Amino acid sequence: MSSNEIRARIQQMREKAQELKAAAERTEDPEERKRLQEKARRLQSQSEQESMLRGGDIYPTE
Repeated sequence: MSSNEIRARIQQMREKAQELKAAAERTEDPEERKRLQEKARRLQSQSEQESMLRGGDIYPTE
């Protein structure tokens, strides 16, 4: 995967996380809100980890 593809994937993950956060704010159902917030949190965390890994800030465990 090229650097541009990786950056695009990370950006898509961040955008999806924002969409999920917005959807959570709009929903009336507390359980659905919690589920969407958790999914957004996991996706945001994953995008941050991939970004740091690709940026050389962290190294995978061996």
